[in-house]
Amino acid sequence: MTLLPAFDLATSESSGGDGVPRMGDSSVAPRLSMAGASGILLDVADTIFNPSIQTRIWAVAEAIAMEAGVTDAVPGINNLMVVFDPLTVFPATIEDTLLRLWQTVIPDPIAGKDVDVPVAYGGEYGEDLTDLATYAGISAKEVVRLHSEAIYTVAAIGALPGFAYLSGLNPRIARGRRSVPRFDVPKGAVMIGGAQAGINPCLAPSGWHIIGRTSFSMFDLRNSPPATFQPGDRIRFRIAEIAS
Repeated sequence: MTLLPAFDLATSESSGGDGVPRMGDSSVAPRLSMAGASGILLDVADTIFNPSIQTRIWAVAEAIAMEAGVTDAVPGINNLMVVFDPLTVFPATIEDTLLRLWQTVIPDPIAGKDVDVPVAYGGEYGEDLTDLATYAGISAKEVVRLHSEAIYTVAAIGALPGFAYLSGLNPRIARGRRSVPRFDVPKGAVMIGGAQAGINPCLAPSGWHIIGRTSFSMFDLRNSPPATFQPGDRIRFRIAEIAS
């Protein structure tokens, strides 16, 4: 289970000009809360997504997953859900370990792999591209250029199997989600929602703006792990076609 963000991702001062997160900052105090009898939420979220904090979330998740009694550690957007066996470890022990790791863990600034995703933009593949361009006050080709030149980072996986929340979107083409979601957004739809980018992994409802389509597979149960993208991966969208 991945917690969904209650806010839109945005580039903060903690990221570089290329949109890649830098080393995490332990100076921000996390908030801990119980999530049922066997879960603890570590929350460092504010109104703006912080990519520097996210790198520390990933590192803490990897470290806490090795602790006795922990059954799962799932990064969310500037938060972390830790699931444990209450019959083998006390909640207070998990909390103490989380706070210690938050202060001492060393984030890996180059975690993740580089992935290129081919995209057919516009036309029947991206029905919202023209409207988004009008909203941004630029041409559709400029939207495509800005979208494809960015380097995105997988902040978290959630909402749908294999769906990746991608930070790094150029703010010039950011737009709040649709007031009325579509119920049949196709698999492979390349989308923008708020300050986030994403790819629909399967036919599903969505309020995000569709600007293109890719044949890239986001989820396959035959693979290990089934989700193609993992937190920390760096994504580039490559122009395969711009349809009129």
